[in-house]
Amino acid sequence: MYVPRFAVRQRITMMVNRYEIRALAPDGTEGGLLAFAQQKRMTFKEQVTFYADEAKSPAVFSFKARQRLDVRAENDVFDESGNPLGMFRKDFAKSCSAPRGWHLSAPGIEAVGQERRAGIAVLRRVWDVLPIVGDIPVPFLFHFDFVDANGATVLTSERQRSVRDRYTITVPDPRLDFRVAASMAVALDAFQGR
Repeated sequence: MYVPRFAVRQRITMMVNRYEIRALAPDGTEGGLLAFAQQKRMTFKEQVTFYADEAKSPAVFSFKARQRLDVRAENDVFDESGNPLGMFRKDFAKSCSAPRGWHLSAPGIEAVGQERRAGIAVLRRVWDVLPIVGDIPVPFLFHFDFVDANGATVLTSERQRSVRDRYTITVPDPRLDFRVAASMAVALDAFQGR
């Protein structure tokens, strides 16, 4: 299933992060709900389940970490029947440096993602470690670009100006399954501070 552009909106509640994923029209207006995701906080093994609607019925795809509490954890993306669709992982060594790095794999695709602007990446690291503001949400807009070995863009995630986290996701490569792209987009928000 291919979706060329969609929006991801985060809704924060006490014990879970919730995400709405909506199609985007060419003019940028949001369309219907494509998926609703929920991530439980403070779990030993990350898992995010995507549902067809907010009533959480039925589950349509998910991603799950292979390891427990591992900063380099590989996350597998599964369809509704548990069949693997792809995987992604954070490049821990690179994530300690300025632009954070990710790896994304799906059938026919191997891509590396990093923050578009190194200066913003450095400012975000400083913001994260300041004792006074470290728990205040990051006010900086940050964008990620995923490219394959030939330098072709596979996926972009652009944070939008809004009170709550909102991202515009563009998928120029039609080989990238929407479910893998949506999983990567939600992980960028959910795991970025780690």
